[in-house]
Amino acid sequence: MFNEFGKIIKLTTFGESHGTAIGGIVDGFPAGLPVDLEAVQKELDRRKPGQSKIVTQRKEDDKVEFFSGLLEGKTTGQSIGFLIPNTNQKSKDYEHNVQVFRPSHADFTYTQKYGIRDHRGGGRTSARETANWVVGGALCKQLIPEIKIQAYVSSIGEIQLNKHYTELDLSQVESNIVRCPEAPTAEKMIDLVSRIKKEGDTIGGTVTCVVQNMPIGLGEPIFDKLSARLAQAMMGINAAKGFEIGSGFDGTRCRGSEHNDIFIEGGKTLTNHSGGIQGGISNGMDVVFKVAFKPVATIMKEQSTINERGEASTIHGRGRHDPCVVPRAVPIVEALTAMVLADFTLLNKLRKI
Repeated sequence: MFNEFGKIIKLTTFGESHGTAIGGIVDGFPAGLPVDLEAVQKELDRRKPGQSKIVTQRKEDDKVEFFSGLLEGKTTGQSIGFLIPNTNQKSKDYEHNVQVFRPSHADFTYTQKYGIRDHRGGGRTSARETANWVVGGALCKQLIPEIKIQAYVSSIGEIQLNKHYTELDLSQVESNIVRCPEAPTAEKMIDLVSRIKKEGDTIGGTVTCVVQNMPIGLGEPIFDKLSARLAQAMMGINAAKGFEIGSGFDGTRCRGSEHNDIFIEGGKTLTNHSGGIQGGISNGMDVVFKVAFKPVATIMKEQSTINERGEASTIHGRGRHDPCVVPRAVPIVEALTAMVLADFTLLNKLRKI
């Protein structure tokens, strides 16, 4: 139950970071949809580890294998099953923390809740799980091809991309390893992450997501607002610590006369402080939101902690870890956005039957 995401299109996932494989089942997909498997793999390649000098050097090809729900390149309407083998685990890197809790990880809470935890990379708590979400999102992107979803890195540490997305060439997101669409800012970000990595430390940042060609009417009143479902999805990402949509927290400094989006002919608005959602329902304007990510918890420095008996201890990070999770979070943000939008799109179609 708690390994499932979505209501009409449902993704159920399984697997651990250092297990044999991770994978999932996608239910609710309509039959007869052509599926571009290369496009799915391309999305996984954007998320996979070892892709540049500023991410974890764990070498995983992340080659997805589909074993049900597809026939001759089309969906059958049945459950779509897939598997992503783990091929480069180094469980010995985690032998040092069998008896102690890593600060700001889920070690302590999992032990208290379940009485047991997988110390090898965190098991189900590992961000390796997000590869499953990227598969689900890549399929959903093909269900709603008319909707354009583009995320990008808008800050790392104190380095901010202080431009509105309409001033940027979002086609340049993949032109550099940090996934920032402005080259000068991207270089500063890369230098900062490289320096932080050499220091054995980590750093956080933000990802901005822009959704264009949005239809009017996605989202439900009260408990299933589009904004609420997006927030739930984004806050489920490992290391996510904040979500804001439209004007977000900056809007709290405005007056209503400044913040209201004034309608013009055709149903458009002069401004988009609402972020494309009003009353929990898309209004046809671009949906724009931002997700904040904390610094990765594992650092290559000694820290104070406690052991499983509650006694004072120390721990020193080892193994292969991201100095900054933000660049690899970009395809994850897009994937979950696609799953939410595809879910609401099918709901609207069911209403018309």
